[in-house]
Amino acid sequence: MKPLPQATPDRGARSPRRAITALLGSCMLVAGQGIATLCMSVSQAYAQTPIVIQFSHVVTADTVKGRAALKFKELAEQRTNGRVRVEVYPNSQLYKDREELDALSLGAVQMLAPALSKLAGVGGSDFEAFDLPFLFPDHAAYRRVVDGAIGVELLLRLEPKGIKGLAYWDNGFKVFTANRPLLAVRDFRGLRIRVQASRTLLKQMQQLGAEPSISPLINVFEALRTGKLDGEENTPINVVSQRLHEVQSHLTVSNHGYLAYAVIVNKAFWDKLPADIRNTLEGALRDATAFENSIAEAENTRALERIKASGKLSIYTPSAQELAQWRTALDPVSLAAQSGIRPELVKAIQVATRVPP
Repeated sequence: MKPLPQATPDRGARSPRRAITALLGSCMLVAGQGIATLCMSVSQAYAQTPIVIQFSHVVTADTVKGRAALKFKELAEQRTNGRVRVEVYPNSQLYKDREELDALSLGAVQMLAPALSKLAGVGGSDFEAFDLPFLFPDHAAYRRVVDGAIGVELLLRLEPKGIKGLAYWDNGFKVFTANRPLLAVRDFRGLRIRVQASRTLLKQMQQLGAEPSISPLINVFEALRTGKLDGEENTPINVVSQRLHEVQSHLTVSNHGYLAYAVIVNKAFWDKLPADIRNTLEGALRDATAFENSIAEAENTRALERIKASGKLSIYTPSAQELAQWRTALDPVSLAAQSGIRPELVKAIQVATRVPP
């Protein structure tokens, strides 16, 4: 595992604890009648020092995930009466895509909200089931899966790795952007397309005849601008927030896959919190999750309209017949078998996504 870059949060956030540490040192040196009073004052000051939660993520603060992180901060600080301070670091300010899980495991950061496919490295390849194309017919179908037994069971797999899963946050369906029209499967041939670090997504691009490339989201704009990449897949929200539509000429509204996140914490840190604080934070996160999930779909629609209004690229929506060809080329069952995802999990998801009678 390569060394993590040094995180540089607000140094002022550490000053109270440094001051208290200095005073505790003084207690050891002070002699005379006032030592008990001094040490008691130091102990009380330490008890009042806020618990700091660093919440790092890789998208901008104005995305759905970014806004939900700020909502959690607001609710957590308000409901704990300042006993907790949440420091939110958006847009890879602390760690990039490939660094953040290592940072969480080491305790260098306490909270993340990574894309579900990133959890395959710690929770097993079944997490990549969420990357399978055309698996979720709509937003409600996705929620039925993660809010049920499947979602619970997958999060529990993280705990032996020192990670606790707390919630699922929505983003939405993905589109493709490229520097040439993507009207049919054959149009992908030879293109270098950015995807997240997922075997399933790599194989998806290969089946389309494209060359997949894994790179941190923060680097994608420059790679597209300079021609190192020809295209990428993402939700409209992320396309707008990263300004990717400014360096692409075409967008295809394929809705081929669903992008979502898990809110996770360092388990050792979480388990050591006072029970009342932990319960309050869980309540704050439930409300932040409800807020996030309630706005995701509408925000993606709004982002796509903003892209259209910009006039910076041509937008194409495939017909049902054209999408049928895409589905044939990107058979989710075949991709699952290639990616090591349990076939029984795929079947269970397919059952759960059906509309109840």
